Formats: sequence, structure tokens, C-alpha cells
Amino acid sequence: MPISDADFVIAWKDVLEQCKVRPGEQVAILMSDDSNPQIVRCARVAVGLMGAVLTLIHLPPINGEKALSRDKSGYVGKTPLAFNTVAMKALESADMIIDTMQLLFSPEQEEILKKGTRMLLAVEPPETMMRMMPTPDFKARVRAANRFMEPARAMHVTSAAGTDFHCALGQYPVLMQYGLADEPGRWDHWPSCMIARWPDEGSSEGTIVIDEGDILLPFKTYARDRVTLTIDKGFVTRVAGGGMTAEYIRAFMDSFDDPDAYAMAHVGWGLDPRAHWTTMGLYDREAALFMDARCFEGNFLFSTGPNTEAGGSRDTPCHLDIPLRGCSLSLDGVAMTRDGKVVHG
Repeated sequence: MPISDADFVIAWKDVLEQCKVRPGEQVAILMSDDSNPQIVRCARVAVGLMGAVLTLIHLPPINGEKALSRDKSGYVGKTPLAFNTVAMKALESADMIIDTMQLLFSPEQEEILKKGTRMLLAVEPPETMMRMMPTPDFKARVRAANRFMEPARAMHVTSAAGTDFHCALGQYPVLMQYGLADEPGRWDHWPSCMIARWPDEGSSEGTIVIDEGDILLPFKTYARDRVTLTIDKGFVTRVAGGGMTAEYIRAFMDSFDDPDAYAMAHVGWGLDPRAHWTTMGLYDREAALFMDARCFEGNFLFSTGPNTEAGGSRDTPCHLDIPLRGCSLSLDGVAMTRDGKVVHG
């Protein structure tokens, strides 16, 4: 069901309070032609109610002629800020940014965060944002998982479908997403409740099996058949399967003509019982990024492509997120999930 503006403004005010927005702070809302108007409308009212100083920055979309779809995650990391010095300086001066355009994986986002600016991405449908509201309890879930992730030096993932994947950890920082930009220089995404980390370069090895019904993003489809990925020295070296799903994945990744598209990126698991594996089938594909798929409790979420968000140098615009069901994930031999159920963290 749709969300009323009144309820959404109240929710935005709650989230901004948790993000520690204070009267007099400089808050910028970054938007583009495809930003959700209800998100922008209600966020700006909430910012005003908080007594913060509001700036609206509207930038034109780019790369439409290169991207294979209208999806915000279908061609990542390339933004109009790359040549807009005025907007860049304004955003660097803000205490907090509400991003309804999506700067994720861009070097400009990293430059802004280094200035100490807080940044909250908000691009999902308002009803999804309301259902998966950030709260202190869900923040605590993610931080509890990080007590295992932060010191971990090895991850191992298996499944009945045939996954047997392992990697070393420690080179890159942990990605804790709980929906709040509540510390200087922190980026987050409302809605989110998940934890991940980028493997050490060259350490990812083994086999990942995408089973029928697992989710493929940004395609926003459920796998029709099994696909087996062979991982060697940090890269996907083989995409095998007897059906069309494997062929589709290969064709999409090959279209970028970029070897880094096949690099392993972040790996982790979902922690939100309010997120559902089934939700993607209830929406039009262009309506959402489908954070339900990334965050549903007990999934094993792996990705391919860029690592600039972690401070790495791979800035390929090709980024896949693939959440798997029924996996068992361990850190340094301690189980975090077992057969798709969270057992620690």
C-alpha cells in the first residue's frame, strides 16, 4: 500500500534524529530527474522541522546512452559530479547529504566522505523504507555481527547446492549497513541491515553455485536454473550452466569489455527479518533496487566488480549483487549462518 506524506515525514524526522542532525546543520538533498518525488518532498519537510539549513542540488542524469537499463545499479560509479565543481564544493561543505540520485561507487562520493560529511542514500520505494525503518535494535544486530567480522581473517561458505568458497579477510574495511549515517564520514543506505567485506586481493577461491530461485541483481530476476561460478585468484574465471541464466550472466558481464567486471567484490550476509526473498516478484522492475533481496536474514550476498567503496582501485561500472539462499557461512571456523539461518551476530 502507498505511504502517506504525513507518515513519511514523521519517519524521516525519526531517521534524521538517529543520524544526529542538529538545528543549524547544513543538510543537502542531492537529486536528479529520476529521483522519487515523495522521498524528496518529505525529506525536505523533515529537514525543516529539524531546524537544519536545507540546500537542494539537482543534477542531470548521465550515461543513459551507455547503460543497458534505467536501473540505478546497472551502470555504477560514473556521476555528473565528475565535471561539476560547483556542486561538488557545495556537497563537500554539507554536514549531511541525503542522496536520492545515487553516488555509490563513485570517486566523488569517497572524496565527500573524507571531508567528514555524513551521507544517506534513499532511493527505494517509500513503503519499503517504512517497512525496514532503521532502529537502534537493528543497528545493534549489525554491530553484533561485526564483533565477528572485524577480527576475522578467513571466510568459508558452503551449500547443499554445491557452493564451496573461501577467501582471506583483513585488507579492506568492514561494510556495516544499518540505515543510518550517524557518524562523521559515514555512508549508509536506508533501508539496510547487512554486513559485508571485500576479500583480500587474489585470495578468493572455489565454487559458488547459484541455485534455481536465487536472486540476480541488477537483472532483478530469479535464477531459472543452476549456474556454477569458478573463482580463481580473486576472479570469476568460468560461468557454467546448461540453461539460459549462465549465458545471460556471461553476456551482460562481457558487454562491459572490462576484466575487472569479473573480480570478486564484497561478501557477507543479511540480517533483517523484515526483508523478504519474495518481495522482488511483487514489484515492477524499475520501481526499486530491491534491498529486500540484499538484506533478507541469513542470505549469503556476494558481488562482483568495483571496490572503490572500500578504498580500492577497481572502478568498473559493472556490478552484480547475488544473494543466495540456504548457505552456511563461517568466519575463522565459527558459523555465522547455517543452511540460510543466522546463528551468530
